[in-house]
Amino acid sequence: MIKHFLGAAAVIFSLSACQSYSDIDNTTTLVGQWHIESVLSEPTIDYSPAKLVFSDNGQLTGNTSCNPFMGQYSLKNDLLTLSPAGSTRKACIEALMVQEQRVMQALPLVYSAQLNQNKLLLINKSGQTIMVLSKLSK
Repeated sequence: MIKHFLGAAAVIFSLSACQSYSDIDNTTTLVGQWHIESVLSEPTIDYSPAKLVFSDNGQLTGNTSCNPFMGQYSLKNDLLTLSPAGSTRKACIEALMVQEQRVMQALPLVYSAQLNQNKLLLINKSGQTIMVLSKLSK
């Protein structure tokens, strides 16, 4: 019984070691358009326009599902700060409005970012992933 437990533990440990996380340490890695795949542990609605756009001058723009927004971001060492400043206020269907609220709630909670298998993970101070993004081609 113990041999099976130790064998399973060894397999799990070796698989977790295969994951390649890397901190975002320069703005050029971050710059571009990123589709929001999930926010606050909830997947986004298929075909939703939810995205973040990081410009090389520190501007943050995007779409929260229903409304476009703009603001700033700051990347210093491995700390990432997102500061949404404003958005339009049009009404959408209820599901997109709920998703929009989650996105706006999550943005100021971002503390750091990591790349993992071509996904950008936005992480809060507790180390929890609060947003998962995938890079959009231009």
